[in-house]
Amino acid sequence: MESIIPLIDQLGNRTPPFIIAEMSGNHNQSLDRALALVEAAAKAGVHALKLQTYRAETMTLDVEKGEFYINDPNSLWQGNSLYKLYQQAYTPWEWHPLIFERCQELGLIVFSTPFDETAVDFLESLNVPCYKIASFENTDLPLIRKVARTGKPMIISTGMATVAELDETVRTAREAGCQQLILLKCTSTYPATPENTNLLTIPHLRDLFRVSVGLSDHTLGIGVAVASVALGATVIEKHFTLSRADGGVDATFSMEPQEMSLLVKETKNAWQALGKITYGATEDEKNSLVFRRSLYLSQDIKAGETLTSKNVRIVRPGLGLLPKYYDIILGTKINQNAKKGTPLTWKLIK
Repeated sequence: MESIIPLIDQLGNRTPPFIIAEMSGNHNQSLDRALALVEAAAKAGVHALKLQTYRAETMTLDVEKGEFYINDPNSLWQGNSLYKLYQQAYTPWEWHPLIFERCQELGLIVFSTPFDETAVDFLESLNVPCYKIASFENTDLPLIRKVARTGKPMIISTGMATVAELDETVRTAREAGCQQLILLKCTSTYPATPENTNLLTIPHLRDLFRVSVGLSDHTLGIGVAVASVALGATVIEKHFTLSRADGGVDATFSMEPQEMSLLVKETKNAWQALGKITYGATEDEKNSLVFRRSLYLSQDIKAGETLTSKNVRIVRPGLGLLPKYYDIILGTKINQNAKKGTPLTWKLIK
């Protein structure tokens, strides 16, 4: 399996953003669809595909009332108990080896988000190259400690976490043996809105914890993700589906293949556009210098005549004296006959 280590070493943004397609529950309980998602992700040009590894009974309790029941009319999952929701969304563990194998055949890095210690043990048996910790688990220090002790790189979403909580999370991961860590700025609403995304947190996170930082993005479209690159995002994670019209627990805020392909392209363009701090003409711009303005004779003129605003103009191209000399040369005399369209040079002036 291709090493995931290079993606961790991007503090200097030396490589294009690493794009992760999150399958989540968008397989809609069909292995064929799950494998089709793998193939579509590879075709879209992403670098990695991510799963979620849990069972309903390890996520919550089988209770259908009170806080275990989603009664929020603004929630995508209103009317479900947590237990039934996770039953719909979970990826059967027996599918994992088949999905991993297909990813590897197509050159995709594949890894997962474990939600409890048994999931970590299972993923270790599959030799995952790294682990993702979801926002809702970023305060589950026993889980973070368990993952960190594998010695594998960790990617942790920061949704809802305070600076104090993140400090505790990062310290726990590092003290337990994690040497390679990425934090993903995340807004834990589904879908999220651009105005609630607060991308300016990205460079602050990077500087505060001295880690590479990215974005786990639940907004619609690619605009927010592309903008994050300008602020230093080195990893971008987006939920992925074959078609939102097919439905599914996460379909509403997931990207379709053509959108994911565009995301890969435009985030790379944004990264390339960052370039370096530079002034003056670049090598490619040097041929354009000729189209600057400069001083040209706008009439035929004879030796000894005075240069005035009637026979000298500031025009394109840029082969004559710079416009800043215009006031200086007015009133001087030309030392030879010259035709209209001659660039004015110091050699022509007495």
